[in-house]
Amino acid sequence: MDIKETLQSFSTMTLSERQAFMLQHSDWLLQEMLAHIGSADAELRDHLIYRTFVDLLSDNLLSSEQLQYLFETATGEDFLYLHIGEKTTDSVFTRSFSALLVAGLLAKDTELLVLSDDDLQKFFKKIGRYLLLEQDTRGYVQEKGWAHSIAHGADLAATTIKHPKFDLQYAPSILHALKLVTWKETVFVNDEEERLINIVDALLLQNYSEEALIEFVEQAFDKFEMHLLTQGYNEHFFSGRTCTLNFMKTLYFSLKMNNKAPQLQNTIYGQVAKWLKLGN
Repeated sequence: MDIKETLQSFSTMTLSERQAFMLQHSDWLLQEMLAHIGSADAELRDHLIYRTFVDLLSDNLLSSEQLQYLFETATGEDFLYLHIGEKTTDSVFTRSFSALLVAGLLAKDTELLVLSDDDLQKFFKKIGRYLLLEQDTRGYVQEKGWAHSIAHGADLAATTIKHPKFDLQYAPSILHALKLVTWKETVFVNDEEERLINIVDALLLQNYSEEALIEFVEQAFDKFEMHLLTQGYNEHFFSGRTCTLNFMKTLYFSLKMNNKAPQLQNTIYGQVAKWLKLGN
């Protein structure tokens, strides 16, 4: 069977037809979808494989064993962390769409609680690693479609925090990555900030300390001073400054419009005003 033709056919099936198909071909289908999850063919990767994973999860067409297998595989070095650190290669598609798959699996496990505790804890311990190490910040790639690895990594982090077994002791590693994600020598132009602030929102929903988030914001702005002391006004400073300010402004208005964390709002407002020299 051809995977592309099979998925095109699968997308038109009724639920009962999909159930019958999965009874006979589920192992083959999952293997093929994983094998092509990072395809440079946008239709296959994004419109067929990713959307089929969403359908399989929402229609409860995967067994507990299959959910566990997908989680173990997608969080591994050959998927979520494949060649991480590369900047303009097609490996980004494997990492980025593995991140979306893992986010989907974690969201489903929030309902079912079938994933192994040991595997979840191992994953939680290193969740900050993806956003920290990912260096390919491209959004839309001509002729290959969306990479959007930073946005997908943000989705994964926010979904992880919402998992009922997530322990807030792992939050500092996520915040450390979030503090540095705006310093990747680029300025985000594909609404990455709107996805990244969901990480803070998820922490607030879990009653994470507002004081700890204030410290995170202060440290993020301290990096401006440190960069100026060590490297001066170079191109990296201005991209990092602009990207950080865009993130903080987006976070500020989200908090303000939703009436959340007033002290955190005040801290962000003061720092943004200082670095934009407002009121002077």
